[in-house]
Amino acid sequence: MSHHLDTPLARQNGQLYIDDLYVFAGNRSTVFVMDVNSTITERYVQQGFHPEARYEFKVHFEGADFEALTYRVSFGEANANGRQAVQLYALTGDDAREDFAVGELLLEGRTGETVTGSNTRLWAGRISDSFYIDLSLLGMVNSAVRNGTALDLSGWRPEKAQNNFTGTTVESIVLEVSHLHPQLQPGANIGVWCVTKLATDSGGWRQINRAGRPMIWPIFWPDDTHFTNPANTRHPSEDFEASGKDIGDLIAATVEASGTSDDPQGYGQTVARELFPDVLPYVVGTPATYSFAARNGRTLADNAPEAMLSLVVNTAVPSGLKPSISKQLRSREFPYVVPA
Repeated sequence: MSHHLDTPLARQNGQLYIDDLYVFAGNRSTVFVMDVNSTITERYVQQGFHPEARYEFKVHFEGADFEALTYRVSFGEANANGRQAVQLYALTGDDAREDFAVGELLLEGRTGETVTGSNTRLWAGRISDSFYIDLSLLGMVNSAVRNGTALDLSGWRPEKAQNNFTGTTVESIVLEVSHLHPQLQPGANIGVWCVTKLATDSGGWRQINRAGRPMIWPIFWPDDTHFTNPANTRHPSEDFEASGKDIGDLIAATVEASGTSDDPQGYGQTVARELFPDVLPYVVGTPATYSFAARNGRTLADNAPEAMLSLVVNTAVPSGLKPSISKQLRSREFPYVVPA
């Protein structure tokens, strides 16, 4: 079926828009979570996953520029009950970077059900979103970064912060891989990103959206609601050369205006080099946290917005929200998320 990738609607489809990526330790395992299709976008939400798309987790090892392991998830058309067939493939080595490589079929099942295989579990479906932020605070930081001005928090009252994501839902893909996996053993230093790709009319695949570290898009490209920023379609290995200086300059201007560094340019470039390539770092088997103290994976509870906003402006930016605000939307047991 033709989906006419040349039309704006194809790119705006919420089923292809990545909301969050999480990587953390499970029960002697590593857990990968990709959320898409949030109801926060309202007008573009269509139930389920796109049946002509691929949803991929990309894994780099020991700081390598390119991925050596890809987990590819695809879905069928929804049935009368809204359930979709789901397949999980693993691609390794050079195949991990090839759209035309088939890979090894690991699991087959349906959305809303746990699918279990050898050292692997998968769950996909709509969940209550545990992400939390007051978007008015993000707007203040956006304004400062966009205009190169000092962040003005004089009107911000953290004690009155409201979570704009209360009551929202997302489609979530949860993949758990045992530490028995030959590459994902405790101590492995990995970098993870995820990507959505859509089949083209010519028989190929077009990269639509990708994500690694939290909050990159909302902070630096908040207006990219049509997937027009070239960062969507490039590989992370190209990030710093393509956008490092620009992002560093944006940070430097805000930091200089705020007076929070004696070397704003140096600070801006240092942060840009940490953020790019846009992959989420994690040491397998260790406690995950994305916070002031460390950025090692990311759990469903982490206050990543507070950590990232503070990093960008080089001063504490209190969000006013704690992980407890969405505690009921997380689970200690697989699939770790709470179905809507």
